[in-house]
Amino acid sequence: MAARAYWQGQIRLALVSIPVEIYSATRSGAQISFHQIHEPSGKRIKYEKVAPGIGPVDADEIIKGFEVEKGEYVLLDQDEIDAVKLESKKTLELTQFVDAHEIDVLYYEKPYFVIPADDLAEEAFIVLREALRRTKKVGLGQLAMRGREYIVSLKPCGRGMVLETLRYADEVHRAQGYFRDIPDDKPEPELLDLAEALIEKKAAAFDPKEFHNRYVDALKELIERKRKAHGKKIIEEKDDGPVRSGSNVVDLMAALKKSMEKSGNATATRAASTKKAPAKKPAARKTPAKTPAKKSA
Repeated sequence: MAARAYWQGQIRLALVSIPVEIYSATRSGAQISFHQIHEPSGKRIKYEKVAPGIGPVDADEIIKGFEVEKGEYVLLDQDEIDAVKLESKKTLELTQFVDAHEIDVLYYEKPYFVIPADDLAEEAFIVLREALRRTKKVGLGQLAMRGREYIVSLKPCGRGMVLETLRYADEVHRAQGYFRDIPDDKPEPELLDLAEALIEKKAAAFDPKEFHNRYVDALKELIERKRKAHGKKIIEEKDDGPVRSGSNVVDLMAALKKSMEKSGNATATRAASTKKAPAKKPAARKTPAKTPAKKSA
């Protein structure tokens, strides 16, 4: 568990208050960070905070300001901003409960683990968790964290609960603006059957460990090759697969059938390795035991 909670406060349901702590449920994945370099000298580029007509300024001379008119600002100290009174800074009041499927995936932003703050809070915490689980509902409320108030959802997760920050309505684009030019045509039944069959062949339980950040690995390999080449320019040969025809007409039926064949072969190979392997294991163990005996004789 993280040494420091992201937020501490209480969940309130009517007259019941439950002290809780919230921890970030995610972390940044592997990535390659680049710096900007002045190529002729090899020196790293630095950025300074400057004021027009004054030049570089110290960090302790900088405060926040809101522009009310062109060039006119209302200045605010950080302690003034921190003193803004908002009940949701310390209390998450559950004001509504909805079915999980009612919340569009576009609204979800970031997950957090929620745990009871102490032993005394455990009983009420468990009651709320199990009530949400039995009713299959998600609790909604608003919570202020790190200078912003969020809409949040709360749902059971194992022995604990997960809180997810949600976007406000004005932060999500309307899908119609992007989808309206897509024709509302019905696909041919045979094509649809083939596509469904292909999906079924590739269906499996989700396991995030099956996916790996290949781009990071490729960049690391490039950096190592560049280092060994002493700065010589390296351009990877592109392999984008078969060149596509300029025609918009695609034999979708043939493509789906070919995909089915490839998927079928791969699926059969996987099935054979998983199903037949256990049956062959006893025989495989006996064979090595007999072979040395014959050789020694």
